[in-house]
Amino acid sequence: MPTHHPAETLLIEGPDAAAFAHAQFGSAVNSLAAGHWQFSAWLDPQGRVRVLFHLARLADDRYLLLLRGGVAASMADVLRRFVFRSSVDVTALPPRILATGPAKPLHSVTDDGESISLGCDTHSLRISATGTGDDAWRLPQLQAGWPWLPAQLQDQLLPPALSLHRLHAVAIDKGCYPGQEIVARLHFRGGHKRHLHRVRLSQAMDAGDVLRSEGRDVGCVLDAIVADDVIEALVVLNDDIAAHAGDGHTLVFDDGTTLQLVASWPA
Repeated sequence: MPTHHPAETLLIEGPDAAAFAHAQFGSAVNSLAAGHWQFSAWLDPQGRVRVLFHLARLADDRYLLLLRGGVAASMADVLRRFVFRSSVDVTALPPRILATGPAKPLHSVTDDGESISLGCDTHSLRISATGTGDDAWRLPQLQAGWPWLPAQLQDQLLPPALSLHRLHAVAIDKGCYPGQEIVARLHFRGGHKRHLHRVRLSQAMDAGDVLRSEGRDVGCVLDAIVADDVIEALVVLNDDIAAHAGDGHTLVFDDGTTLQLVASWPA
């Protein structure tokens, strides 16, 4: 079955590629060694997540971004506005095929000339220009709490709602980057009231769907998968609503959908 998520990728390369990426993205890019990948995020000035992605360092001066939602060409167009006099090229690649590969060490990168594989421990993500995609990688990543950001939720959620500190996609102890002041304020002062949860739903929902309780929006769906007649999902929930789902209690939303909490992640 073709993948629901074609591989949207872009390249950042040139003598200033490392400095440019470090200044634009939330993760500690300078600590990323060649042949490895890390989660990273590109935030807007208000600290909201524009794009979440795998950042792979293919060489000292060459980075590949695999977007977890979003369009590479649109991201590249905006990033180019910040190049100024830096010696760096930002190139959106044509959509690639995304498929599940064999188990490889977490954060490793393998380039065999025909495809690039990102190690995800129990499996790998294979990015190639030809071949057949599949969705087998989605369930283990959902169960691990690796979000995929649907188009409707880009520029809407703050990093704690997606557990980006846990994934090291945003860092506190690095220099300035867009949204860094908001990230630091949320980290040190707390107060964010929405977080990431793995749940089971009573009926299928689409990525980006809003969850409503007593007429108010209390969460949203990031991804949902039917596996062995069970609907597994990653959702963002208001903390007061999630608290009612503890100890095996079932939540019932306005449309009749029920939710059971499986796992929760801090910011």
